[in-house]
Amino acid sequence: MRRGAVRGCPLRGLLLAAALCGAAARPAAAPLLCNVSLDSPAEERWLPVLRHFDPAFLRAAVARVIDETVPKWFHDVIRPIAAELESFMPQPFAGEIRGLCEALGVSLGDGVLLNFAYESTAFCTSIIAQDDKGNIYHGRNLDYDFVDILSKITIDVQFIKSGQIAYRGTTFLGYVGLWTGQSPHKFTISGDEREGGSWWENAIAAFLNRNYPVSWLIRDTLSRAEDFQSAVLRLADIPIIAEVYYIVGGVSPKEGMVITRNRRGPADLWPLDPLGGAWFRVETNYDHWTTPPPCDDRRTPAMKALNATGQQNINFDTLFQHSVYYSNECCISREVPDMDQNYEVE
Repeated sequence: MRRGAVRGCPLRGLLLAAALCGAAARPAAAPLLCNVSLDSPAEERWLPVLRHFDPAFLRAAVARVIDETVPKWFHDVIRPIAAELESFMPQPFAGEIRGLCEALGVSLGDGVLLNFAYESTAFCTSIIAQDDKGNIYHGRNLDYDFVDILSKITIDVQFIKSGQIAYRGTTFLGYVGLWTGQSPHKFTISGDEREGGSWWENAIAAFLNRNYPVSWLIRDTLSRAEDFQSAVLRLADIPIIAEVYYIVGGVSPKEGMVITRNRRGPADLWPLDPLGGAWFRVETNYDHWTTPPPCDDRRTPAMKALNATGQQNINFDTLFQHSVYYSNECCISREVPDMDQNYEVE
């Protein structure tokens, strides 16, 4: 399957959009909008969000995702050593996972495995584009299996620091990383999986070497980077546990980049070049300099649609005008409000 979404940024204010993929073309309800306080202890900050969900359903969801995604040998190895593995996790991620597990009554090992399971299955299409006025748009579909489960636990999260929105993202409850996010009025990030082979073996080895999970680096960058350029540098250079594509959009003309990552550093940097005619970039799950397989060529239809739309006509509405079909699936877009709007912080 191919899976869910983000939206980018006009020049004066970042906008974020998301889509959730289902098995048929049906209206997608907006996910619950939640506040997570970064001023609260890591173990406690997700507890207000959990109150909106049925604990029994969440426990069943954790068990199913792990059973159908994680190799049994890996499950058997990790569960007994979860406490030791926690010492290799950076904060606040370790504390947040522990707090979620204690609140739900699931083992720490299963909490760790759940987060690793999501790390390995982010199939996506990301688009970064600049219109003829210099505005930047960032769109994406984030595709996952388990639509019957994940559609019910997808949430939009505003991470609050000192009463202000520090950054924002779309995720699944129980997963502390982000594949989709924005830092208000600074930059947006989406992540697309890159095939690296022997994922579980390589990932745990890299993790024990204290490399970042790829979605944790997105969230860390949203928290720390001051602008588009510093975000690109962090995402390109910090060691990670798996290969990935990071797509970054800024708030000024030409601020768009596709970063093809190896575990240790960048394999390629592919910027927007609107003066040279390259006013958009499309990234799926294949290196942009290679030809995607015929059985999974999402790149060509996306490029044809963008070229047919034209730089002078690209905007939020036209970006999502063409539904993304893969087999019998359809991604339905929805809009998340402009960050210039005010929100009541709980």
